Amino acid sequence: MSETETETTTGTGTTPGTTTDTGTTTGTETAPGTEAAPGAGTTTDTGTTTEAAGAERAGQEPGDLGGAGDRLSTAPQERAVPGSFGGPRAPGPVGALAWGVRETAGWIRWFWRQLTSMRVALILLFLLSLGAIPGSLIPQNSVDEMKVGTWKDNNEFWTPVFEKLQLFDVYSSVWFSAIYILLFVSLIGCIVPRTWQFIGQLRGRPPGAPKRLTRLPVYTTWRTEAEPEAVREAALALLRKRRFRARAAGDAVASEKGYLREVGNLLFHVSLIVMLVAFAVGQLFKSEGGKLVVEGDGFANTLTQYDDFRSGSLFDVDDLVPFSFTLDQFTGTYEPSGPQKGTPRTFEAAVTYAKGADGKERKAVVRVNEPLEVDGSKLYLLAHGYAPVVTVRDGKGQVVHRAAVPLLPIDDNVSSTGVIKVLDGYRNKDGEKEQLGFPAFFVPTYAGKGHGQMFSQFPALVFPALNLSAYRGSLGVDSGVPQNVYQLDTRKMKPFEDAKGEVFKQTLLPGETMKLPGGAGSITFEKEIKEWASFQISQQPGNGLALAGAVAAITGLVGSLFIQRRRVWVRAVRGEDGVTVVEMAGLGRSESAGLPEELADLAASLNAEAPTAPDPEPAEAVPAEGAEK
Repeated sequence: MSETETETTTGTGTTPGTTTDTGTTTGTETAPGTEAAPGAGTTTDTGTTTEAAGAERAGQEPGDLGGAGDRLSTAPQERAVPGSFGGPRAPGPVGALAWGVRETAGWIRWFWRQLTSMRVALILLFLLSLGAIPGSLIPQNSVDEMKVGTWKDNNEFWTPVFEKLQLFDVYSSVWFSAIYILLFVSLIGCIVPRTWQFIGQLRGRPPGAPKRLTRLPVYTTWRTEAEPEAVREAALALLRKRRFRARAAGDAVASEKGYLREVGNLLFHVSLIVMLVAFAVGQLFKSEGGKLVVEGDGFANTLTQYDDFRSGSLFDVDDLVPFSFTLDQFTGTYEPSGPQKGTPRTFEAAVTYAKGADGKERKAVVRVNEPLEVDGSKLYLLAHGYAPVVTVRDGKGQVVHRAAVPLLPIDDNVSSTGVIKVLDGYRNKDGEKEQLGFPAFFVPTYAGKGHGQMFSQFPALVFPALNLSAYRGSLGVDSGVPQNVYQLDTRKMKPFEDAKGEVFKQTLLPGETMKLPGGAGSITFEKEIKEWASFQISQQPGNGLALAGAVAAITGLVGSLFIQRRRVWVRAVRGEDGVTVVEMAGLGRSESAGLPEELADLAASLNAEAPTAPDPEPAEAVPAEGAEK
């Protein structure tokens, strides 16, 4: 075995006649985004080789790798605060001013390095995720002001504290915006210089081989009878075939591979910026509103048609997508028995919609989590209920009101409440105009009288019943104060009374009529019962951008985790005995666990082109003069 071979340790996966050093590099990271030089530490019995030991073995000082030992990443290095940034202070006021300017500039540079470090970016990302938690748990003014008001009424002690912390407007609060902007600046400040560094590496060439390849963590060597030039040409062709960037450098071939790792890193961080931008665009330009539509009725996407509407601060009403739709039929079927009794099996709304004012009508079916999309605006199906058809007549038998009245469910079996309001057309027995109000309680499946309270036993229309009570007077709709259409304000109304002096009420089945006391009129529960569906119409302009950013982030993360940056050198020189000595060595990042196997495979392929030379035969001993033969 040659002298070169005796300096190496035995590895695995090598070709016959070759020796591979499979020791791995252990090092410490000095700061996030920086890497330790290969092998800073000691040599262990398991073959782990470090820089100091490698240098001692090669007869070199640590750090003699030169360009070959340059960092295999574009992550920026962090620098510690050196105490005083400006150096010694010059005498006099001018010197003091210059020293102060240098000191301030030094602190600004240090703060900028900290802000643009990956550690701080991760901390800000963590704080942003923590800041979103109260936005999910606490009612938000931008989502439902009524829920916010109810929460404040039930938590009077905590309300002032939450208001000062802006917890009812988390996503527009000062502290959330500050975290968001700092994260944005941190990512940009980290990515821009790193990108330029990476572009510089792509435009450069793989660094030349170190003087001593034996000090690298992965190494193999053998002797061959092939010419050094032929070995180098074969090595160059082999490395390029394996998609290495390779070049001839003196008596060696230098190559590098794994640039897509850094592309993945940059893509991941750029994707985070894209998602932040998408979130900002979505919050500023979004619109979202709800509409309850009874079967047979329609909706046009204009602001006045919404039951409730919310939008971002930069949203313009003219940005509403022009379309309309009609609810043709709602279909809901339920599990009839068993432990899942009452669970919806079919829950869908058949609609006819049209784009624009004169668009062609089209049919569609909207289901839960299957919205109808029209030019970027999405129509979601949220809930459903029943709208009993009632007819109100005055004392003369004339119809003053006939409509399907939507009632709101209060339980899973669609027990529903609401109010039937008669605003115009009714006159009492004295000929005076009055308004009527009928608080209503509807059950689609009535258990029957004497079978407990009036609550529905099943969500489908099996045995519908409608319980009504009656009031007369002023509904207060002309006061200018907004009213809830599902509640009755009785402050200016008087109840119709029965014989006992109590509020007049009655439970009706389809087709039955409740006659008001004193010949004041009647109300009929018609046999026709319609269903209604509640829709959410939303425009989220940043959703597509956010999806693209998320997909790109996952792609970049996969690339950064599974692609390893590594360098391989092949040196072929003629030895003192005239036989060519081939050396191969590899250098990768600390996590490049597959580098020894890859180098062994390359060595096996190159060994086929430059076979191992046989060991020289030992020379015959020459007898000393005068010795016996």
